[in-house]
Amino acid sequence: MKNVLIILSSLITVGCIIPYIRDVLKKKTKPRVVSWFTWSLLSGIAGAASLADHQYAAAALSLSATIECMIVVILGLKYGDREFTKFDISCQVGALVGLLLWFLLDSPAIAVTVAVAIDFIGTLPTVKHAWQKPGEETPITFFLAGFAALLTVFAATSIQVTALANPLYLVAINMTMTAIILTRRKTQAVALK
Repeated sequence: MKNVLIILSSLITVGCIIPYIRDVLKKKTKPRVVSWFTWSLLSGIAGAASLADHQYAAAALSLSATIECMIVVILGLKYGDREFTKFDISCQVGALVGLLLWFLLDSPAIAVTVAVAIDFIGTLPTVKHAWQKPGEETPITFFLAGFAALLTVFAATSIQVTALANPLYLVAINMTMTAIILTRRKTQAVALK
């Protein structure tokens, strides 16, 4: 059963980007390239660290997310929001500090923990974008990514950091993003009436 959950989680993770790609190509969604690029790197790091610690469910989720995020980066370079503000620079500096800490401490558990912390920092530009322009984000993509991560939590074979930290974080951040987008859309629609 756990293998089925791992496969299903991976397929949903890669597939959840389809509505996002559709909306990017229709110019309805404008991905913040800085966040998606950060997520690409960090999901790859988290996947490699989980794989090194034999946490295959978490590794499959993270490596699937790497593919998903890189697709958005490529599309975002043409159709997305490539703005790079002081806020983005601050987030990227925080991400680089976290990467430096991981390399210095050389531990899969620390790598995953640092990747989660850096991922959160890298998410802040997209949170800000979703708050200010919720119509430029695709909520179903974030919802499905959170659901896929939840399946990975159920597929975990241990309670180690490398097995659960990234999937639990991805559930929380993706469901939060979904709520922000939907709530802000509703708030803005009411304000326009």
